[in-house]
Amino acid sequence: MDAPRTLLFDTASLYFRAFFGLPDSLRAKSGDPVNAVRGLLDFLARFITDCSPTHVACCWDDAWRPAWRVDLVPSYKAHRVAYGDVEEVPAALTAQVPWIRATLDALGLPIVGAADHEADDVIATLATRSTWPVDVVTGDRDLFQLVDDDRAVRVLYVGRGVAKHEQITDAWLQAKYTITGAGYVDFAVMRGDPSDGLPGVKGIGEKTAAQLIGKYGDLDGIVANAANLSSGVQRSLAAAVDYLGPAREVVTAARGVPLPEVDLALPAAPKDPELFAALTEELNLGGSADRILAALAAAGGRVS
Repeated sequence: MDAPRTLLFDTASLYFRAFFGLPDSLRAKSGDPVNAVRGLLDFLARFITDCSPTHVACCWDDAWRPAWRVDLVPSYKAHRVAYGDVEEVPAALTAQVPWIRATLDALGLPIVGAADHEADDVIATLATRSTWPVDVVTGDRDLFQLVDDDRAVRVLYVGRGVAKHEQITDAWLQAKYTITGAGYVDFAVMRGDPSDGLPGVKGIGEKTAAQLIGKYGDLDGIVANAANLSSGVQRSLAAAVDYLGPAREVVTAARGVPLPEVDLALPAAPKDPELFAALTEELNLGGSADRILAALAAAGGRVS
């Protein structure tokens, strides 16, 4: 039996990537596209095979834009709102989400979400609770904050594609940015992230933000040493004073979210084989179904 290891999937990040990366010629019997369903299954199969987990969770955005984060920074993901509190998502992808949930449930792969929280918060909570190594699969750089070499928590970052994913560790972050996971939140707050509607600190780019965090540790350390900073950096931080605190809270993934009691042990076979077989036929899952079943079967001896 393998040593315990948990694999946490940022599910929406992966099925969005599958939807935009695979052709919509992949169709169900009904003629509807199933590229997000098939692509997600292929991604899960690959990482289950490569990472040899004993436990797994498909983490879910029960709220993609939580009200409490919007209250702190109103621009948070505002550019992605279609209307009201609904995210702008292609209709062909929205239609596949129920199939994704049904397929994961039939396989017995646990879906874990939390009211008014994003998948990031679920992932952070599970990673923090874990007493053994954790791999986080995501295309979201904000989750670099969870990286901790001492606790064997790493991020498998798929920003450049699943086949070219990068293993993000403290050593990787140190080499690239001269910071570790512990300093990533404040680094990200200063740098900003247009994809999340976070403007950052005007006049402080990625290089300067990394240098400041590397030298002073965090925003508190930077502010405490303001007298040692250049006049330009002092002016930039002063102009952003109302942004820094709320943005820091928005970027920080919540690590103490109440979660449902879920068995994360990786199944060796589908929980409901008849339902999975029916979904495989209805959705024309083909080789994607074969690959996820093979990945689970190969993992069968890992869980006691």
